[in-house]
Amino acid sequence: MLSRPNRITRGADYKAVVRRGARCAGAHTVTYVRASDDDHAVRFGFIVSKQVGSAVTRNTVRRRLKALCLRELPGVRAGSDIVIRALPSAATADFAVLHAEVARCLARRAA
Repeated sequence: MLSRPNRITRGADYKAVVRRGARCAGAHTVTYVRASDDDHAVRFGFIVSKQVGSAVTRNTVRRRLKALCLRELPGVRAGSDIVIRALPSAATADFAVLHAEVARCLARRAA
């Protein structure tokens, strides 16, 4: 699980990353990355709407995305804020496919 310093918790921070961050779209997710010159820890946020499915499905997708981000955490540049928005197809996507998609977007935007 991502520790507290590695999570975006404020709505204003989510909004800033989505509006001003670089965007990388995939088949199952849309990743927004906003790099700053600050030396704070890398922070992740997740948006999983009701279009993805029931509460159980949404929480499963969110847990999978958190696990993927934990794996990719060492390769991300410090000071980055990252928001990953799950698309409805993420509910049925294979874990390996999601991992490849998230890793590709993070390598392009946050490395």
